[in-house]
Amino acid sequence: MTKEMKIVYNEKLSSEQREELLQTLKDRFEKNMNRHEGMEWADVQAKLEANDQKLWSLNEMEETSGEPDVVRHDEEKDEYIFYDCSAESPKGRRSICYDREALESRKKHKPKNSAIDMATAMGIEMLTEEQYRELQQLGDFDKKTSSWVKTPSDIRDRGGAIFCDFRFGHVFVYHNGAESYYGGRGFRASLRV
Repeated sequence: MTKEMKIVYNEKLSSEQREELLQTLKDRFEKNMNRHEGMEWADVQAKLEANDQKLWSLNEMEETSGEPDVVRHDEEKDEYIFYDCSAESPKGRRSICYDREALESRKKHKPKNSAIDMATAMGIEMLTEEQYRELQQLGDFDKKTSSWVKTPSDIRDRGGAIFCDFRFGHVFVYHNGAESYYGGRGFRASLRV
């Protein structure tokens, strides 16, 4: 683990941070009803208020410019699913390689962190390619940036990692060496509450 990484266990927000985050999430929820038709904010808020750890993780998503919002309700598990809904890949999570192995493989010009390590420290999950495509049904995201997505093990075992973006009205999936990093590439994540 890098020195910058935090361990998420037992992290809590102050009451002021908590209220500010809940208001931000409520405002975003109400402005983007197309993302969660048929859902009620009061139900989402009740779930959030019952889980300090999830609130902390959502705050981490917000602090890194992810603009988390509810995109689905898993009725079977009674969980609300949040995705990063920022127009571009979250600013606070860019210029990072894919995972710890990739980070350690770089001899020079190492990035400060990796997508997998950051997601783990924040208590969130990187989007899969399928989830990324689902997100794009709700709007046009990553028109200027790109986002690492969870890479299948057979690709990662060969040294690669995949990322996605949205260009020309379509989602594109690409590959790079997992150790690569760019100012315009970060990662998007999900959280179940």
